[in-house]
Amino acid sequence: MARIIGVEIPNAKRVEIALTYIYGIGLTLSRRLLKETSIESDIRVKDLTEDQINRLTMAIQRSYRVEGDLRRQVSADIKRLVDIGSYRGVRHKRGLPVHGQRTHSNARTRKGPRKTVGVVRSKERRSTLKSPSSSAAPVKTPEQKK
Repeated sequence: MARIIGVEIPNAKRVEIALTYIYGIGLTLSRRLLKETSIESDIRVKDLTEDQINRLTMAIQRSYRVEGDLRRQVSADIKRLVDIGSYRGVRHKRGLPVHGQRTHSNARTRKGPRKTVGVVRSKERRSTLKSPSSSAAPVKTPEQKK
């Protein structure tokens, strides 16, 4: 496996697809990088020379923010939104959708599994509520009848 920017990319895949394994590089950016470095996109990673790998690495480092730097920037941006108390920051803080999606019937990815809303009772209390004698008038003992 070739290592570019600290990421192992799979040998058997074409270079334009393998570059998308790096966080921050999608298919469009991958094609642009290959055009900049004049590397054919249909070459397999295992067939890349050291010079081609170095050219790709240099092009990525020179022009783009990827992997750890990009993750840090994204988390800093989210933290800034939360700190200033913007609407988007509040949505991030509460774990709700940020981009205006409906939440009445969807958004399970952000909200997590459904939580049943209702009264939770102990088994002992539940059984006393279900028994028919509890709803009837209290039974008088022989001493109370006198």
